[in-house]
Amino acid sequence: MPAALSEILGDLITVNHRLTRLAAYAAHDSESPAIWRTLSVLRQTGPMRLGDLAVRSRVSQPTATKLVSHLAARGWTTRQPDPLDARVALTSITPAGEAALTDWRRRLGLALLPAFADLPTADIETLERMIGILRDRVDRTEVGDRRELAADGVPA
Repeated sequence: MPAALSEILGDLITVNHRLTRLAAYAAHDSESPAIWRTLSVLRQTGPMRLGDLAVRSRVSQPTATKLVSHLAARGWTTRQPDPLDARVALTSITPAGEAALTDWRRRLGLALLPAFADLPTADIETLERMIGILRDRVDRTEVGDRRELAADGVPA
């Protein structure tokens, strides 16, 4: 009998976290995972308020403030007034931030290549299918989250 879906998903998340740590170690990446998570959130969702960014990046608002300041100092994010509320700023990823994120992902993939280079073609195809399935499910969930935020009167 196959494992319960909730157990499989729990294992997937755990293995994914381990894989990310292994890749960062192998790539000699010393950046905080919160930096890459924050840039990834901004790339996926577009400009957003600092509080929403903190929630999506799974950090406190003071930590998000420090992260955004650090990223802005590197030229990876920018802040501009919210067109709906001039009292609020929206944080966006810059082209330099996009390039840094793309380079980070490339470096992690290259660092893991030796551990996966001997996979048979069928397993690589399975991984590709799984990425498509996971991306689809996550995209659908994130769209629902953005609609929920918009329904609460907060721009998504």
